[in-house]
Amino acid sequence: MSEILNANPTIRSVADLPSRRREPSKKSKSQRPFGLLSSTIPDSAYTPDPFNPSSSSETESSDNEEEVEPIDEQEIYDLIASIQDPEHPLTLGSLSVVNLPDITLTSTLPPSSSPTTTPTITTVTVLVTPTITHCSLATVIGLGVRVRLEQALPPRFRVDVRIKEGSHSTAEQVNRQLGDKERVAAALENGTLMGVLRKMLDGC
Repeated sequence: MSEILNANPTIRSVADLPSRRREPSKKSKSQRPFGLLSSTIPDSAYTPDPFNPSSSSETESSDNEEEVEPIDEQEIYDLIASIQDPEHPLTLGSLSVVNLPDITLTSTLPPSSSPTTTPTITTVTVLVTPTITHCSLATVIGLGVRVRLEQALPPRFRVDVRIKEGSHSTAEQVNRQLGDKERVAAALENGTLMGVLRKMLDGC
């Protein structure tokens, strides 16, 4: 891309981007003794002490860890904010192409109350704001966001990526392209385009 469409984009500092500080996970104390021969004995040989109150709680906590944690808007933002812009050596988050308030999660089916019921289908809607209203790479950016989310999220999520209203001169046309599954699938078979998308997602 020899000609830069927007030579002076507005750049946000990393410190200004929304983020969630995660507390370090607490590692449970091992029931396995340490010694000269400890490495020769398999872990299965050691059973939790039934008289130790911490044993049952550790078992319960491990079971809870296997449960699927809910995904919110912040986690969606964290997945796509690090995508590289196809024109600038900057991320979509730092260029305000993707913004936390422009991400919504909508459940289309009632939450499942038991494993036998239908699981919840959640639609993730992301509104993309190009840096300029005549950006010719808006479709490519939208595809990058869509590919990133479809690769990272579980099957129970549906992805809907659109250009934010009023932010692009041909938003309606771009949205039709991004919403057409057949056109998206055909675009992803283009070797040149896939090369661009791989570079965009390389830092994720």
